Amino acid sequence: MAAAAECDVVMAATDPELLDDEEAKREAETFKEQGNAYYAKKDYNEAYNYYTKAIDMCPKNASYYGNRAATLMMLGRFREALGDAQQSVRLDDSFVRGHLREGKCHLSLGNAMAACRSFQRALELDHKNAQAQQEFKNANAVMEYEKIAETDFEKRDFRKVVFCMDRALEFAPACHRFKILKAECLAMLGRYPEAQSVASDILRMDSTNADALYVRGLCLYYEDCIEKAVQFFVQALRMAPDHEKACIACRNAKALKAKKEDGNKAFKEGNYKLAYELYTEALGIDPNNIKTNAKLYCNRGTVNSKLRKLDDAIEDCTNAVKLDDTYIKAYLRRAQCYMDTEQYEEAVRDYEKVYQTEKTKEHKQLLKNAQLELKKSKRKDYYKILGVDKNASEDEIKKAYRKRALMHHPDRHSGASAEVQKEEEKKFKEVGEAFTILSDPKKKTRYDSGQDLDEEGMNMGDFDPNNIFKAFFGGPGGFSFEGR
Repeated sequence: MAAAAECDVVMAATDPELLDDEEAKREAETFKEQGNAYYAKKDYNEAYNYYTKAIDMCPKNASYYGNRAATLMMLGRFREALGDAQQSVRLDDSFVRGHLREGKCHLSLGNAMAACRSFQRALELDHKNAQAQQEFKNANAVMEYEKIAETDFEKRDFRKVVFCMDRALEFAPACHRFKILKAECLAMLGRYPEAQSVASDILRMDSTNADALYVRGLCLYYEDCIEKAVQFFVQALRMAPDHEKACIACRNAKALKAKKEDGNKAFKEGNYKLAYELYTEALGIDPNNIKTNAKLYCNRGTVNSKLRKLDDAIEDCTNAVKLDDTYIKAYLRRAQCYMDTEQYEEAVRDYEKVYQTEKTKEHKQLLKNAQLELKKSKRKDYYKILGVDKNASEDEIKKAYRKRALMHHPDRHSGASAEVQKEEEKKFKEVGEAFTILSDPKKKTRYDSGQDLDEEGMNMGDFDPNNIFKAFFGGPGGFSFEGR
């Protein structure tokens, strides 16, 4: 009796456990079916809740983890989904869907090599599985895009890198590494809003992502917002002290800011030689910072114009607009240098560019002035013919005429060749024309203002320079080359 009682006790203790286990399985299946219903309705949050309940009831069931992994994938929570998929194949290594989901999660997160291993295992279990075959090809394609992008980044072919990353992200939409590389290349291409957008999306999900903070800083740095850029670089280094790119960018940004400010200070103090040296040093810090370098070239061009090195100033301004073809200040500075060197066609071209961009009264007047000087430059330059400045006094004009008229008078060259006589006669006539215009206040005013001299009967076609010469030297007998 004692033995029978003991057995009963044992039976009594075991039967409820068996019943509870079966009941737990049934309840877990019910939760799973409810989860399936919500999944079918695309209510993935509720599906997730019911699959979780099923797992809680029966934590050794591989399919429950597989279902929850599928739900998390639909919610874009690939890292969590990967954990569930891996658990499902740990519980049942023959679970083909589990391996497919694990591979899909790896691929979505950008780990194409791990994805390949998962898809290979699925193909070992089911070599005809079409999904596994296609996903295996996709994973290999992503590895190829990564390889090409790495090579092209070193070649600084940033457009091609962006192309490769766009293709890779079609298969790996949750890969922050690909997104960061794309954003960095967009910044290098000057496509700052796009780069900022990609980095901001990552920071919304992970505010401590050092790579995204670095890209945000990089965009600001290349947009010449150096102080703000430094703040982002410092923040990135706080999150990842060994972030090499952030460290280099932060150092360059600080150095560039300091050199530029020192150059500006020297310029304001009138120390143009030192300003030139500082701007030149600043230009050597980072050739990739296009916007800041454009300003530095323009600043150095201004220094050169102050030093009257106008050709160097023009070259600096040209370099500035090559880097930034919207930089109005550089066009204005170059145009003024063109005016100062009497390259009026080039000046008109620059002022036209400026006026098309910013239609202000000031720019309109600058263009009109350049057009007037261009028009005047196409006529005979009477000041140059006499060898006097445009602000020459009446006496200076008379002295210049006396000197040039005697120098080119035909009688002085009577013994020269016919060719020389003809050339000197032409110059003698031009000297007379110049004096006729510049010695008459009204004619000089019209000439200086760019008006046509022919409009008021001032046609120089039938002009006789001998009459002017005789009048100036006092008529017949007033001057003789023989007597001289």
